[in-house]
Amino acid sequence: MINSDNNLSSNQGKYFDDFSIGDKYLLPSRTQTSGVFSMFQAASGDNDPIHYDVEYCRERGHPNMLAHGLQVFIQTAAGAGTFPSEVKNSLIGLIEVSGKMLKAVYREDTLYPELTITKLTPQNSTGIIEMEATIFNQKKILVFKGIHKYLIKKN
Repeated sequence: MINSDNNLSSNQGKYFDDFSIGDKYLLPSRTQTSGVFSMFQAASGDNDPIHYDVEYCRERGHPNMLAHGLQVFIQTAAGAGTFPSEVKNSLIGLIEVSGKMLKAVYREDTLYPELTITKLTPQNSTGIIEMEATIFNQKKILVFKGIHKYLIKKN
């Protein structure tokens, strides 16, 4: 298929030099339903009753099942937003992630993840895009803060 110059450039995606500090990626909100808890338990193999037994949780002072920290962290996966399609031809890979759980997340909490570019580190033929990952709950309380680092080709 032959593309016009405009279509060709838009189909090539973005490269390291095309990004700016402050670029934001709002990811879809997700309610942490019983189904999400079950899928995480099945995928992780985590069998701690704090994550699947409501009465066990209540006996320990929690109002509902407590989400595993990694269950919360995965809500910041960039693949849920537009970033992967933008870097389809330039992404080399995710090279580092870290984060801190700031508040408890319970079953039926709705999470609002966001990624914001905070640092651009140029290298010879590549660059590192560092994004701050944040998650707020339905009460607008910051429950998670972390970073993602991606290695991206220069144009």
